[in-house]
Amino acid sequence: MAELFGFELKRKEQDKGDAKKKSFVAPLEDDGSSYVQAAGGHFGQYVDLDGGQASNEADQIRRYRETASQPECDAAIEDIINEAIVSDSSSAPVDLITDDLDQPDNIKKLIREEFESIVELLQFNHYGHEIFRRWYVDGRLFYHLIVDEKSPKKGILEVRPIDPTKIRKVKEIEKEKDPATGAEVVKKVDEYYLYQDTALVKSNQGVKISKDAIQYTTSGLLDPSRTKVLSYLQKAIKPVNQLRMMEDSLVIYRLSRAPERRIFYIDVGNLPKGKAEEYLKNIMNSYRNKLVYDANTGEVKDDRKHMSMLEDFWLPRREGGRGTEITTLPGGENLGQIDDIIYFQKKLYKSLNVPVNRLDQESQFSLGRSTEISRDEVKFQKFVNRLRKKFSWLFLDLLKMQLVLKGIITEADWRVIREQIVVDYIRDSHFSELKEAEVMRERLGMLTELDQYVGTYFSVEWVRKNVLMQSDEDIESMKEQMQTERDSGEIPDEDDL
Repeated sequence: MAELFGFELKRKEQDKGDAKKKSFVAPLEDDGSSYVQAAGGHFGQYVDLDGGQASNEADQIRRYRETASQPECDAAIEDIINEAIVSDSSSAPVDLITDDLDQPDNIKKLIREEFESIVELLQFNHYGHEIFRRWYVDGRLFYHLIVDEKSPKKGILEVRPIDPTKIRKVKEIEKEKDPATGAEVVKKVDEYYLYQDTALVKSNQGVKISKDAIQYTTSGLLDPSRTKVLSYLQKAIKPVNQLRMMEDSLVIYRLSRAPERRIFYIDVGNLPKGKAEEYLKNIMNSYRNKLVYDANTGEVKDDRKHMSMLEDFWLPRREGGRGTEITTLPGGENLGQIDDIIYFQKKLYKSLNVPVNRLDQESQFSLGRSTEISRDEVKFQKFVNRLRKKFSWLFLDLLKMQLVLKGIITEADWRVIREQIVVDYIRDSHFSELKEAEVMRERLGMLTELDQYVGTYFSVEWVRKNVLMQSDEDIESMKEQMQTERDSGEIPDEDDL
């Protein structure tokens, strides 16, 4: 294999993979990477990158971005991001929990410090909202990790975002025939990234970048063929287009049907046909509407050169009739009904898993009572938590690279550590406090009602565990604290009461 751009971690031969694991299929990962057959040449295998899949994917990303720019879709996306990434002046949006980590305290401290350095490299405290939005809309994030290859123990020096329309992950498969069965088995799978300065197309031009030099985070959503990464906006493309068409047709209908149109019956007497038509045209040019609608700007202009949608009707009437007459046609009815628009707006919000009641700006949000929290809000919170877990791989992958480069841990250690650490996102403190206060108020109210039955039908320990929801550790800690406070005189002793 040719020399790759960027650094590459030195791995032990037994860690390189799957040389001893025989199979006729390549390992499947949910990253949407393209599989190509090794052909021996440097760039020969890239001429047809999975049938032009990369080009289609770049177009798909542009479609996601266009969809996200629509006002209703943008409002729904902002609701999601504001729930997922909470900015607080006193603390960082994310933190690392190492309580369950089975490592010495000094290792825990180093891991937390490196996590803080990763957050700082990403400038997540300042740009967390924008980073999460890029990941949510595009369905993927690419970062180039800049490392001093002569002194890798310095760790990651800088991370630079890469436009996902210009880079793609590729897996090059090398197969050999099994002498015993005659089947072609996978001998080796090389992973790398292919970067082109312009949008990816079926071309043999590009830069091959080492797998370790790129951080790649996906949405985790794949198309039915499991070869293409999708954005969370995939389901919203159709509702957005339908809503846009309905709004455009509504505007045209309103402009064409709302005004009252007139019918002019012009008495032309005994004029010959040619003279009568000329006379009618002169009268019409003098009085007809000059208003036209510009679809590009949404403006109504006065322009005699264009036929108007609001044209009146001009009809000649011969001598012997009722003479010149003007009648009025009524405008369209039911112009105030927008039920179809509201339907597609709700459909859009449902496709993005956002509660429909957030669409109604006039509705008031309940500030904390748990009994008033709707089922949709609960589902929405669970959806946001799933998004956070998927997005956490951005921090975990960078943290792994930082720890391995600095020699704090090995790659083998990381396989165990990553299951014991959790990336924690801060919640909206105001609403969290209101909710916790409401829950505590409900528990204390129940406790008051059960107090007369404690010792008769319920034990104190049962009440503590099932009403106050205290764990065994909480109960022991409370007992110790209360005893300490009695000894110090902060609370009166039971004998003194």
